Amino acid sequence: MTGIAPATLVAYFVFAGLLGLVVGSFLNVVISRVPAGISLVRQSQCPHCEAPVKPWQNVPVVSWIALRAKCASCGERISVRYPLVELATAGAFVAVVAWALNTATPGSNEWSVGVLIVAYLYFAAMSIALTMIDLDTHRLPNAIVLPSYAIGGILLTVVSLLSGDWGALVRASIGMAGLYAFYFVLRSVRPDGMGGGDVKLAGVIGMYLAYLGWGVLAVGAFAAFLWGGIFGIGLLLVGRAGRKSAIPFGPWMIAGAWTGIFTGEALARWYLGLFVTV
Repeated sequence: MTGIAPATLVAYFVFAGLLGLVVGSFLNVVISRVPAGISLVRQSQCPHCEAPVKPWQNVPVVSWIALRAKCASCGERISVRYPLVELATAGAFVAVVAWALNTATPGSNEWSVGVLIVAYLYFAAMSIALTMIDLDTHRLPNAIVLPSYAIGGILLTVVSLLSGDWGALVRASIGMAGLYAFYFVLRSVRPDGMGGGDVKLAGVIGMYLAYLGWGVLAVGAFAAFLWGGIFGIGLLLVGRAGRKSAIPFGPWMIAGAWTGIFTGEALARWYLGLFVTV
């Protein structure tokens, strides 16, 4: 973040947080409607009494507090998950902006950094939506995963066009194909242990991780199995799952991806440093 005035940084973070709240409100709609096949453009309504939700009742977090977590028409409780998703999205957006500004090299093209931020903000929003949907339904909808190949590919291509770093785009293509193929083989070997949605998501994750570097891809891919394994062992220890229990893996793929994005290069350098001395 060298060279950016503190006041400007604060403005960036405030804007990212407010944008995250708005996007998080939309993600709540995506999370509830996409698995059910309901149009995203239909007016919001209470799921219990079907009363239309007025615009002021859709203000992120504030409306939930003002309504005291109850529908204004029927008094049915509104889940705390709605404001939590909005706050989580706001936090994720601020984290992405901070990460991008912190990792940008001095003299970087400002436009390329801006588009890079947009690309990973989209990935953050997609991550939250897919995590919640997979936890709810054990599905990763094609309606979200498949368009992400095109959206991510276009945005990252624009970043390379502006920065001149075409090697990163080639690396992203290889990472996308490689991680997809890896998960495809895993599913072929054990169909009951890996869903088709996981395989499709792997390609998107591979693209986003490899664009940043091979170390990011390696750490992100490994971390998915690490976090998933820790969670599975934890469920076994507390008696909440058995050896054959179905556990959604999408959230752990996503958690691993963000582990790679935020810490991958540093962890990869540290690991290689254990074997290579200068």
